[in-house]
Amino acid sequence: MSTARAAETTQQWDADEAVTQLYTAHYRSLVRLSALMLRDSAVAEEVVQDAFVAMHGKWRRLRDPDKALAYLRQTVANRSRSVLRRRVVADKHLARQTVLDTVASAEHGAMATADRDEVMIALRRLPDRQRETLVLRYYGDLSEAEIAATMGISRGAVKSHASRGMAALRTTLERSA
Repeated sequence: MSTARAAETTQQWDADEAVTQLYTAHYRSLVRLSALMLRDSAVAEEVVQDAFVAMHGKWRRLRDPDKALAYLRQTVANRSRSVLRRRVVADKHLARQTVLDTVASAEHGAMATADRDEVMIALRRLPDRQRETLVLRYYGDLSEAEIAATMGISRGAVKSHASRGMAALRTTLERSA
């Protein structure tokens, strides 16, 4: 085997091993992060799987492998936002179509049962950026700087979204108590 071919095989194995380790350690937390943003665990799993596949394909171009988890978080957040944007467009088109009688599916009933938690309901009512900020801060346990990098906004914007989100949650939960 040529030296270039051996180096390529070694790099491929390194990518396989690194991504496997990241997957084992962080898959569930990344799915939960996406699920909290999307309110759909099946789509969240797809988003996270796609993020891992994308990272594996770009492993050689990753400048700092120690930042792979931060890259994954950002990728999951960005892909989750893309899903949300596609939903808005689809909902606009759906609203223009004739409304058909629909029967609730078993999955819908299961999700409705799971959605009874008051905090989750209140969290879901928040604007996307506020919900995303609170999920990254309190579920993801990220610092303001990490949240800012993940969301592509300033630290001041992170503080503002977090403050407004917490105030809205507090108000909603106090009303329901």
